[in-house]
Amino acid sequence: MNILKKEDNFDHNIFFEEIANIKKDYIKNGFVFISSSKFLELLSYLGVSNSELDFLKTIGNNLPPDPTLKFRESRNGRFFHNNSQGFIYRTEFQPFVLSSSEDFIRHDSGQLRKFTGLSEDLTRNAAFQGLLRIKNLIINNISIHPRPNLNYKTSDWVTTVFNLRTLTSKDLLGEPALEGVHSDGVDHTMTTILGYENMTDDSAITHIHSNEEKSGIGFSQTKKEYLLASMRHKNFLDTVLIKDNEHKHSLSPVYQKNEDKLANRDMLIFFTRKPCVEGHVSFDYDSNEPHPDYPVKFNVQ
Repeated sequence: MNILKKEDNFDHNIFFEEIANIKKDYIKNGFVFISSSKFLELLSYLGVSNSELDFLKTIGNNLPPDPTLKFRESRNGRFFHNNSQGFIYRTEFQPFVLSSSEDFIRHDSGQLRKFTGLSEDLTRNAAFQGLLRIKNLIINNISIHPRPNLNYKTSDWVTTVFNLRTLTSKDLLGEPALEGVHSDGVDHTMTTILGYENMTDDSAITHIHSNEEKSGIGFSQTKKEYLLASMRHKNFLDTVLIKDNEHKHSLSPVYQKNEDKLANRDMLIFFTRKPCVEGHVSFDYDSNEPHPDYPVKFNVQ
C-alpha cells in the first residue's frame, strides 16, 4: 500500500485543520507529541513520496564523528524562515554555541563548536523540507515566554538542524542528553526519530520537566512534582515539540539489547529561535546570508 499517495481531490483545509489541532495542544501544554502516523499524514498532504521518506531512514549511515562527544556522530546546518516573503532557505555555515546561562550545563558549554555541514541530499529532500515547513506552521503566531537578546519584533525564525546518531557499545554509553535536565537556548525544540537498532525499550525516554527543576542533574535526582510528562520516540517520524524556554527536558541513555552489537539511534533535532540581537552569545554567529555552495530555498506552504 502506498501510504503517501496524494489524492487528486485533496482539500487543503484538512491539512490546516490538522495543524490547528496540533497547535491547540501545543499552546495548552507547552509541549506536544506528534505520532508517526500523524506526521506521515501531514507529509502526504504536501505530496512527499515514499522514496523521499525512505531516504531519511538511511541518512544516519553517513555521519562523521561529533566534535566533542565520543559516542555521537553528527552534522548540522542552519535555515532562515523568511515568513514575510513566504520561504525558507539554507544559510551559510556558522559555528554553534550554547551557554550555561541558557540552562545548558555540560563540559562543552560556551565552547564554539564546528560541525560538518548537513548533506545536500538531505537538505534537498522533500520530506526533510516538509518537517521544517510543518514546524514553521505550528510555531507561528503563538505566545511564548521570550528569551533575552532575541528579536521578537520580527516574524522570521532561525532553525539549526542537527542530524545525529547516538552509539552505545560495551565500552561506551551513548547519552542523547549527557547534560541531564536542560534547555536548548531556543524558543521551540523539535526532535524527530529516523530509526534505531539494537536498542532496549527503556532507552531514550524523553522527560518533560517544569522550569522549577534544577538544570544539569540526572533524571534520578529530579523531583516527581516537577515531572510533567514522559514519552518515547518509537516509530519512524515520532516527534516531540517543546516550548524550550517554558519547560526543561532530559533523556535516558541508549542501552543495548545485545551487548555484542552496537546500539544506535538516529534523530533530526530542530532548534528554532528568533534572530539574535547584540548581547546574545550567538550574535556573531547568526548570519542570514544564503549558503554560497549548497543553496536551498523552498516555500513555507
